Amino acid sequence: MPSKLNFTPAHELAQRIRSKQLSPVELMQACFDRIDETNEVLNAWTGMRDRDELLAEAHEIESRIARGQDPGPLAGLPFGVKELEDLAGFPSTHASVPFRDHYPKGDSTQVQRLKAAGAIAMGKTNSPEFGYTAISKNLLFGVSRNPWNPERTPGGSSGGSSAAVSSGQVPFCTGSDGGGSVRIPASWCGMPGLKVSFGRIPMGPFEMLGWNDTSVYGPMVRTVRDAALYVDCVIGTSETDPNALPHPGCSYVDILDRLPKDLRIAWSPDLGYASVEPDVRRGCEDGVRAFEEMGYKVDEVGHVFDDLGVLWGRISSTGTYAQIYEKLAEERDRFGHAFLTGALTAKKVTWDKYGQAQRARARLVNQLAEFFQKYDLLLTPTLPFDAIDARGNWPTEIDGKPLKSPLHVVPFTPPFNLSGHPAISVRSGFSDRDLPIGLQIVAGRHRDDLVLQAAYAFEQARPWNDRWPVEVAAMAV
Repeated sequence: MPSKLNFTPAHELAQRIRSKQLSPVELMQACFDRIDETNEVLNAWTGMRDRDELLAEAHEIESRIARGQDPGPLAGLPFGVKELEDLAGFPSTHASVPFRDHYPKGDSTQVQRLKAAGAIAMGKTNSPEFGYTAISKNLLFGVSRNPWNPERTPGGSSGGSSAAVSSGQVPFCTGSDGGGSVRIPASWCGMPGLKVSFGRIPMGPFEMLGWNDTSVYGPMVRTVRDAALYVDCVIGTSETDPNALPHPGCSYVDILDRLPKDLRIAWSPDLGYASVEPDVRRGCEDGVRAFEEMGYKVDEVGHVFDDLGVLWGRISSTGTYAQIYEKLAEERDRFGHAFLTGALTAKKVTWDKYGQAQRARARLVNQLAEFFQKYDLLLTPTLPFDAIDARGNWPTEIDGKPLKSPLHVVPFTPPFNLSGHPAISVRSGFSDRDLPIGLQIVAGRHRDDLVLQAAYAFEQARPWNDRWPVEVAAMAV
């Protein structure tokens, strides 16, 4: 059974460590124990540092605090780094066999800043190959599983991170989101999943680009305050990322409880083109009622923008193909089937087709600019159904209707990667199979503050932090 520490929010753990109420060594050991108890089932990690080294680092932080020093706002918190991100001492495999010996020069900027804030990197967490699917399965590290039900996937591409955090193995992990890869696993694992505005958290240093005009780094956490604290520690310009935004000039933690009283909110259950399972829609509608109970008027809307799922796939896949085409030619048979299929499809995209996709992207930006002149927030389901099986048998119909497009299995998340808007998934109840459901909250351009404030208010109105998958081992398959 886990320790109470395993499900204590990150911000509370850090406060207790900094005030000498909790030893970071005790917390590290609690993480070891929970990993030992659950990871054989979950397969959340691809590699981990030596435990004696980790304990020594925790002892050093404890000593610094005893000497009156402040190691930082994340003092002594263990965390995992997504396999697609650079961590010094570990190969940056991108969960791909041909890149198993690809070592970075050092940490990503995000990891550097988390370490500078006092956090301790334990190792790396699983993902699909190059983040290409919404399930975390690959030839190099195997299948990750959902702690709520190990027969199900934790999602992807930040699925190892979501499994590790929602099961209580660590207080937080890093994630990245190029089409829903933070929000999807957050939804299926019952966590808040924040996709920040494009450029809000610096990426890089870049050795291998891909999806870099749609993807963002972000937190995998258990509470909205944890997400705000994480973002506070990593934002600001960076010489290695030309798209990095300046610091907003405020602490997101400090303004969490300042949600404006006069918000204009829209709810779209389908964006005018998607199908949603009835139990998921009911759960999201209950979340919408939470905003009405707070005193807000919520308008139900249908069509908000055109369906761009296939065009998002065209843009993101060509960006990845452009970076790995040499390896693809040399070692084609060593790539996984899903990634290889996508890469070979991307190879066939003509400049005409690519231009059509980028023009459609521009229309999306213009449609959302008009929409957010009328509304401050847009609410949608995060996904149209609960977690699928761990090996990735996707449904061929939703709510009894055949799929109109293969990307209608993830219809709600990719548009905001194309547009760059901030969005967050919050837990909005459970499905008929007792699996978590996510409600997505989207705000206007660069309004990360408003997304976090709305999510925090929702978290207070519909608390979820009293229920987590404690009995993971008992659900082993």
